[in-house]
Parts: sequence; structure tokens; C-alpha cells
Amino acid sequence: MGMSTGRGAPGRTTMSEINVTPMVDVMLVLLIIFMVTAPLIQQGVKVNLPETKAAPVESTDKKLVVSIDANKKVFIGEAEVQLADLEEKLKANAKAQKDKELYLHADRDLPYGIVVDVMAAAQRAGVTNVGMITDPMGAGRTSKEDKKKK
Repeated sequence: MGMSTGRGAPGRTTMSEINVTPMVDVMLVLLIIFMVTAPLIQQGVKVNLPETKAAPVESTDKKLVVSIDANKKVFIGEAEVQLADLEEKLKANAKAQKDKELYLHADRDLPYGIVVDVMAAAQRAGVTNVGMITDPMGAGRTSKEDKKKK
């Protein structure tokens, strides 16, 4: 802390100044840390992928489910919608806008691009949480699929 006296007699008036050097040093260190870590943060559609061995999620209320069948048809609940109209339908859906989440139920043989298109449309509609619905180990397999595995 620096001190100086005025024109008068010594000790009558003092001026104190705050030393900001330590604060500037801390701020520069934090700036460097944020600059280094910012590129490591991934951007994109946030998806929580459940394990297939996980127990079913217990829920008291019904969640919005978007389904894609093997023929690339998209459904909101039971109603079929065109992929081009999905974003508008989700923006108009009160449950999607209130909860900001939905569950995606897609056929395993679909191309990855179709699933990503649906997830991107949901994100553009304001849905921030997308859950993936899977069948428990072997629950949804037919005998034909089991023979293929062997």
C-alpha cells in the first residue's frame, strides 16, 4: 500500500492506493485456463444413451415419443408426420415445448443420417433433452434375428 502526504505537515493527510497487480495476475491466469479449455468442449445434439443392460426408467407421466420405423416414416406418438414438417410440429406441440425433452424410438437398421436429421429437427424446435429408447437385452429380438447372431 503506497502512502503519500499532502503539502501540509507530515502525517496530516494520507492517500492510500490499492495495489491491483495480484488481481490482474489472477484474472490473466483464469483467462489462459478458459482459452485452453474452451476448444475441448464439444458442441452438438445432447443425447443420453442408455445401456442395454440398464433397468427400465420408472416414470409417472407420459413422455413424448418420436418413432422412426424401418421404412423411414416418422411418427409423433401415433401420428405420422413428414420429416420436413417435424420441426414445425414439435414447435406446435405443447408437451415438447413445456418439457423440452422427448424419447427417440428408431429401428436398428436405419441409416445413421436419418436419426441425426430427426434429432437436429428436435433441437431446432427447442427440445434440449433427447433420450434413446432401446429394448432390454434380447427382449425385442425375433427368432430370425437370434439365428443370424449364431
